[in-house]
Amino acid sequence: MTWKSLAIVSLCLAAPALAQVGHTEIAKWQYGKTGAVSLTLDDGSINQFRVAAPIMDSLGLPATFFVITGEIPGSRYHGTFVGRPTQAIIQETATVPTNKDNLFERASAIGFLGLQGTLAFHTRAGSIYDENHDVTKACQVIDDAYAKVRQGAFPPRTEPSAANQNHVTWDEISELAKHGHEFASHSVTHPRLAVLDDANLIYELERSREEILNHLGFKHTFSVECPYGTENQRAVAFALERYQLARNFMPDVFVDDVDRASQRDPTESHKEYVRWQRGPVTATPMNLMKSWVDTTAAHENIWLVLVFHGVDGIGWQPRTSADLKDYFSYIKSKEDRVWVATFQDVAKYMRERTHATVESYKYGNVISVVLQDNLKDVSYDLPLTLKTNVAANWTAVRIRQGDRVANIQVAGGYVHYQALPNAETITITPIEVK
Repeated sequence: MTWKSLAIVSLCLAAPALAQVGHTEIAKWQYGKTGAVSLTLDDGSINQFRVAAPIMDSLGLPATFFVITGEIPGSRYHGTFVGRPTQAIIQETATVPTNKDNLFERASAIGFLGLQGTLAFHTRAGSIYDENHDVTKACQVIDDAYAKVRQGAFPPRTEPSAANQNHVTWDEISELAKHGHEFASHSVTHPRLAVLDDANLIYELERSREEILNHLGFKHTFSVECPYGTENQRAVAFALERYQLARNFMPDVFVDDVDRASQRDPTESHKEYVRWQRGPVTATPMNLMKSWVDTTAAHENIWLVLVFHGVDGIGWQPRTSADLKDYFSYIKSKEDRVWVATFQDVAKYMRERTHATVESYKYGNVISVVLQDNLKDVSYDLPLTLKTNVAANWTAVRIRQGDRVANIQVAGGYVHYQALPNAETITITPIEVK
């Protein structure tokens, strides 16, 4: 691992009066920024990779792509029904109406009967159940679907061509990951998780994670987005048992979670952090989108999570490449105040900081700093930004943690630098004095 960014020069204008030499605190955001922005893209439509990714790469902006793993050529796991023979389910529907006890099994199976058009009934029933909380109507939709199945109303489904040019490959994804982008789970098939039974819910979450692990490695198994932005408690709980982070819901007590549909003003929250999700659709005005970035830059506790889907006519609610270039360039212009990072990196920073302690002491011309956190999960490997006050006559310092060394200029009476929790003691020594 290289540590060329171990230390960064603070750009602050003035030091606190009579600041205690050696006093150290953990910056609220990486690099001492005032807010954070994450660019996330859902569904893996081809222009996200062919069009949006090159724009972000040209600006040095990392993103998080939530991909539907079963749609990627070369994937091992695809859509299937996990359970008893579907013919037995079809026969049973002729005499036993769909109810709250069998809804999930039937909704799980309906899309995998080898017939064209049945999956739409799963999606419709899932929407009614998840968003309208109407179990009776959801059951009726599933009953209608199986009645049509028994009547032979659906033609057999034909297998799609293996040579599909509208999907990114795992090799392409692997190359993009080397650019600093995160790839995360959006399930195997993008179902309505709220109406899947346990076996099929687990399949969608675990097999998608396994696919990502096998193709990209452990680092990319951190995050998940349950399809349709569901906030169904059961589905999200299952997801959080298998992933460390879900965009659907962040249960951490120090976070105020403001979802895409909410009209709450994030600046009114008094929690340590606000995760503020916004979803620009085709008609969202550019000035409104830019105002979200301005709000984030003007306050100290906001993490703006932007959710994009289609690009240049492909995918749901697409934005044009010209729009994306304009918007991403605007975000880049605010990097002096906002930290642009992947979805997992911002969450890691927040959690590591919240679970960390820092102690410092000065002996002679050496300031020693001990940084620790109580997180046992090895996924949490992000360095934190520390701010340490130094002596008034120190103009440049050497910061060392183990074999990681950086020489930096002092600005404003203190230095910002990065350090790993639970690693070696950090030492700060003067190399120039006035």
